[in-house]
Amino acid sequence: MRIAYIIDSMAFKGGAERIISEKMNELSADDSYCIYIITCYQFPEDTPNTYYISEKVRQIHLQIPVHRQYKYHYPRRLWEKWRYHQMLSQKLSTTIDNIQPDIIVGVGYALADVVCNIRCQAKKVIESHEARHFTMSNELYRERSPLSKMFVGIYRKIYLRTVEKKASVVVCLTREDAMDWKKAHRVEVIPNFSTMPVTAMSSGASNRVIAVGRLEWQKGYDKLIRIWKTISTRYPDWQLDIFGEGTLKDELQAQIQQQQVSHMAIHPFTDHISKEYANSSICVLTSRFEGFSLVLLEAMKHGVPCVTFDCPYGPRDVVDNEKNGYVVENDNIELFIRKLSQLIEHPETRKAFSERAIVKAKIFDKEVIMRQWKALFESLIKE
Repeated sequence: MRIAYIIDSMAFKGGAERIISEKMNELSADDSYCIYIITCYQFPEDTPNTYYISEKVRQIHLQIPVHRQYKYHYPRRLWEKWRYHQMLSQKLSTTIDNIQPDIIVGVGYALADVVCNIRCQAKKVIESHEARHFTMSNELYRERSPLSKMFVGIYRKIYLRTVEKKASVVVCLTREDAMDWKKAHRVEVIPNFSTMPVTAMSSGASNRVIAVGRLEWQKGYDKLIRIWKTISTRYPDWQLDIFGEGTLKDELQAQIQQQQVSHMAIHPFTDHISKEYANSSICVLTSRFEGFSLVLLEAMKHGVPCVTFDCPYGPRDVVDNEKNGYVVENDNIELFIRKLSQLIEHPETRKAFSERAIVKAKIFDKEVIMRQWKALFESLIKE
C-alpha cells in the first residue's frame, strides 16, 4: 500500500510534526507499506527535519518559497498568495502522478484544501490536528487588521467546505472535534499516542507542580500566573516549574515579577522532560484550547495526576474527572485553585489518581493507536 503524507514542513518543533514522523516510521517498518512524505515549503538544506524520519520513508521537498508573499501588504499579498498556491498545486499534482499513491494524507490546518483538490484516484485522508472551530480562526490572531480578517474569514469558509465535500475521511483527535465535522462524508476519531520513553515514575512525594508547552496566548499562562499567586501564598513550600519557549516569554516573566509571584520559574524546553515529569507530583494545563493535549498524556504515563481546564478540545478525552485527575470548568479560576489545593493537601488522593492515570494512559499506547490507523487504511482500500 502506497501512502503519501503531505505537510507544509517537517522543520517545525511541534506536536503534529512529531506524531506524523512517528506514524510514518512505524508504518514504513512494515514491508506492506510504502511511505512518502511530501513537504511543500521546506528547504531541507536550510531547515532540516526536526524529528527523526526513517530512511525507509521517501522524502520529497517541493520547496515553494511561499514566505516571500509576506514582503507585500494586502491586496498585493493576495495576488502573491494565489501565485504560490497555483505553483504548489501544479507541483503536487505532478508529484502525485509520478508516485501514484493509494492514499494521500493531508495534515489539516494549512493544506487540506489543496490536498482535497488534487485530481487523482487516491483516497484522501485529512488529519484534523487543529480543531475545526479554531482552524484559521480570527479568534487566534487578534493582531490581524479588519481587512485581513475579512479575507481570511472568506477563505476559511471555502477551505472547510472543500474538505467536507472532497475528503474521503476526516480523522479527528477528539470526540468533540468530530461532532463539528458532521458535514464531512466520513469522520473517525483516532487520538495521538506518545512514544516518550519513561525513564522513571513519579513518586508523588515532591512538592512540585509542572506545566509544559509553548509560551503563547493559546496556553493560557496568564491564567496560571493568577492561579499560582494564590497557591504560592497558601503553600510556600511548593514550586511551579514551566518548561517551554515562545514569543510571550519576556511578557510572562514581567507578569510574574510585577505580580510578585513566588516559587514560579520558566525554563527552556529540555530533551530530558521525562525526568522532569518524574520529579513532579502534579501537572497543570490552563490552555484556552487544544487539538489534543500530549502533555496530559505524557504526565499520566509518568503517574503524574493532572488538573486541567475543560477547554475545547481534548482534556476530557484524556483525564477522567475525579478519577485520575481534575477537569475544571473552563476559565473558572477559583475552582481550579480549589482542586489544585485538594491535590496538594491530600497525598493519598494524589497516589490514587496516579495509579489510575497510569492505567488510563495505556489506551493511548502506540500499538493500540496504530492498529486503528491500519484498520482505517485497509477499509479505504476496500471501498
